[in-house]
Amino acid sequence: MALRQADIDKVRASVFGQLGHKVKIQLDRGRNRVDIQEGVIQGAYPSVFTILIDDENDKNPPQLLSFSYADVLTRDIRMKLC
Repeated sequence: MALRQADIDKVRASVFGQLGHKVKIQLDRGRNRVDIQEGVIQGAYPSVFTILIDDENDKNPPQLLSFSYADVLTRDIRMKLC
């Protein structure tokens, strides 16, 4: 699957428009393993964006995860606004 720059630009613009919003993310970890978490889009940069996962119910410390815009296009990560 060839990723076009225009497609990456659309994803980048969408993420920039959702900065600070809460999202539910589904991470494909391979070998039929999927993680579903909620977080807030913290930052958007030219090549990557970051999501802060703060699980208040668990005793896990907050995590800052970073993803490339190509991860969204290849469906390694799926995002949905909460």
